[in-house]
Amino acid sequence: MGFNCGIVGLPNVGKSTLFNALTASGVEASNYPFCTIDPNVGIVSVPDPRLDKLTAMYETERTVPTTIEFVDIAGLVKGAASGEGLGNQFLSHIRQVDAIAHVVRCFENDNVIHVQGSVNPARDIEIIWTELMLKDLESVEKRMQTVEKKARANDKEAKDEVEFLHRLKTHLDGGNLAKFLEVSEAEAAYLKPLFLLTDKPVMYIANTDEQGLNNGNTYINHVREIAEREQAHVVVICANIEAEIAELEPADRDAFLSDMGMNEPGLHRVIRQGYALLDLITYFTAGKKEVRAWTVKRNTKAPQAAGVIHTDFEKGFIRAEVMKYDDLVRLGSEQAVKEAGLYRIEGKEYITQDGDIMYFRFNV
Repeated sequence: MGFNCGIVGLPNVGKSTLFNALTASGVEASNYPFCTIDPNVGIVSVPDPRLDKLTAMYETERTVPTTIEFVDIAGLVKGAASGEGLGNQFLSHIRQVDAIAHVVRCFENDNVIHVQGSVNPARDIEIIWTELMLKDLESVEKRMQTVEKKARANDKEAKDEVEFLHRLKTHLDGGNLAKFLEVSEAEAAYLKPLFLLTDKPVMYIANTDEQGLNNGNTYINHVREIAEREQAHVVVICANIEAEIAELEPADRDAFLSDMGMNEPGLHRVIRQGYALLDLITYFTAGKKEVRAWTVKRNTKAPQAAGVIHTDFEKGFIRAEVMKYDDLVRLGSEQAVKEAGLYRIEGKEYITQDGDIMYFRFNV
């Protein structure tokens, strides 16, 4: 699994339309609030042109891309943290994801109802963050009640945690996201088990119309300004166009993209930004039987990268045989890479790099 990303936003901002486009799963997307009640989950392949090249070079029997999981979480409304709409249920779903894709409406259309009555990205974003912060405060206060009992019994670690929780509560009360609180290594151990919603990495998806996609607009600019302050990523898409692209056959898709002046579907940009968001990289295994892509966190050592394939690979790790994708393509074959001295034997301390082609030796 590449990563798990929850799609959130107010009702009718284009979340389910985007989800349909990304996963081509045909989830209902209607023009009224709470169309999505239970979270819809879709797993899609991560497009990577390097896989196509390796498949051709090895004349492989099977090609397996890595995947990404999208979770379409029902629209939040003002008051969700206290149960408005179906708020508490929806907020619990967000806790399970690794990252948040926050869809913001950036287009005018009188035929599409806006739950707040008008298009205003800054207001919409603030509503979502406020609800997430309120839910985080609830989590912090609940934890404080538990830990304070231990602190009163002179448990030193509990006292330290209570002090941190009070600082965290003050931070959230001030309207600040949890991820912007400076924490020590010891405090990070207190923060992590809380699974705070405002501590998750975020990318904004500015959902606009065709004109906005081609020329930009004030709404998109507002989203970019907010993202810059939050050090977040932004992807500009037109969910309706993406939905059309998803329904086309591959041959027709290329022609449609060309007509629209697009080099690729918006899905590709969403995935790349998602990878950057979670600091993920891809390595490959390649041979006649199979070419496969694997996803790991940046700075993952070779044994742990091997463990993504199978836990026995990590436990019995001996060495990794490594070559670079760019070297293989440039030189034309594994043998040529070896003759150039670029086929390396690496040990347990080797840091896996994006584009590595790896073979693992291990004891059973």
